Amino acid sequence: MSRFPQPSRRLAIALAAAALSGLLQVLVFPRFSWDWLAPVCLVPLLLVLKGLAWPERLVVGLLSGAVFWAGVGYWIYAVMRDYAGITPLVAGLLYIAFFLAMAIQPAAFGALAGPFLGSPWAVPAVAVLWVAIEGSYQHFFFTWLQLGNAAVEFPLPHVLRLAPWAGIYGPSLVFAVPNTAVAVAILNRSARPLLALLPLAGLVLLPALPGPGPQREVARLIQPNVHPDLIKAGWLAENGTAHLAEMLEMSKAPSPGAPPTLLVWPEYPVSAYYYDDAASRAFLERVARESGAAFIFNTISFEDGDRARPQNSSVTLDRNGNRLSSYSKIHLVPFGEFVPWPFHLFVEKITMQAGMFRPGNQISVATVGTHGIGTFICYESVFANSIRKFTRDGAELLVNISNDSWYARSAARDQHLLVARMRAVENGRWILRATNDGVTTAIDPAGRVDADLPSYVQDTLDAGFDYRSELTGFVRYGEWLWWLCLVATAAMLARAYAAVRRNALRS
Repeated sequence: MSRFPQPSRRLAIALAAAALSGLLQVLVFPRFSWDWLAPVCLVPLLLVLKGLAWPERLVVGLLSGAVFWAGVGYWIYAVMRDYAGITPLVAGLLYIAFFLAMAIQPAAFGALAGPFLGSPWAVPAVAVLWVAIEGSYQHFFFTWLQLGNAAVEFPLPHVLRLAPWAGIYGPSLVFAVPNTAVAVAILNRSARPLLALLPLAGLVLLPALPGPGPQREVARLIQPNVHPDLIKAGWLAENGTAHLAEMLEMSKAPSPGAPPTLLVWPEYPVSAYYYDDAASRAFLERVARESGAAFIFNTISFEDGDRARPQNSSVTLDRNGNRLSSYSKIHLVPFGEFVPWPFHLFVEKITMQAGMFRPGNQISVATVGTHGIGTFICYESVFANSIRKFTRDGAELLVNISNDSWYARSAARDQHLLVARMRAVENGRWILRATNDGVTTAIDPAGRVDADLPSYVQDTLDAGFDYRSELTGFVRYGEWLWWLCLVATAAMLARAYAAVRRNALRS
């Protein structure tokens, strides 16, 4: 005789399956990178949703999402503990609050997917629902990895061919289809749902991603390797002048090949004040002149000149030190650059600039010679629609300046790189990624890492690249697939609600 009543036993099994799905999703991404699990990682969750009441499905989905976000975002605890000025206990509570908040969307997926699993159109309905909900993260508290990111290194490269046309939502939809088809086939004890996989064979008809092409330009990416702990310990006061002199020497050192036409310094803890400090501005202009290259660097600017309202910005100078453009980061990192209400009462942001950062409000593309360059800052790489706007507005090269040293030696820096590689494919652009201590890379338009530096060392990378002017379908038409999935989901829910009302009236 079962130790538990049948309903309790069923729910316990469902919770275990949900936790397994969450764990399998964790394994898809760095540091494990078992991307071959992407087409089946949701199967355990989907198998147990059918037949549960909606509150049970809500809880089951919540657990699956919590396990996933706790697993891929484990590094958040250490960042909060070490840099937010709080105790380990409070950091732990915030970490729990983080993954529970991030599990709201998976909870909604669990609640809504159950009835769809019993419909004749279960496979496309559930897959579309997954993409609709997954894409909503960008408009809420935080966004990071999406299932489609697994396509970057997936053994079948045809999946990634969708990204230039539909963005990351195309690969996410492709992975959601086999997950659902396998689950429905098991539930129905029939192979018929697997027929839904046949249209995926059409991926081979999509144009191949760009092969290795010419690299007619050279950029020098500087990796300073200055850890925030050094700044906290007062290192800058003693070594700041010597460090900047060293950065200048690295920037203008002779190149073993063609001389760089572009110099990029990363976002890092040694703050520059180009706008309101004459000495800083003169030094940065000198770097451009002596390097003989257009120069992109990170600086602190101030909204309306108010030092209590800092902005995280980039500036592009020409080779003579004249300012070509500036850009202020639009998407700020929660707890990194600002602290959401009411947490500011007991939590400090992890960056060291006094005052809450203020977001910028417009995209800016620098014209260097005859070419457009778009520079985005750190965490902004996760916002597919924002990055495509740089390309839409004329960027023939994308530059990502970042400081991933807050992540220490966790998987976060590799997760961040994976996201940036997807942006390169979506936009059909080279992405030059200059970071403080890794991962400094040149990513080609097919998402391949063409050149990189070892992490945790001070070094320079002279990377070849090329300007590209062709516009992908995703750049032209944006998140059309996500919007289509949203509309389709709304229509399916409206139809289901109408059916429930009709049945209620009849009874």
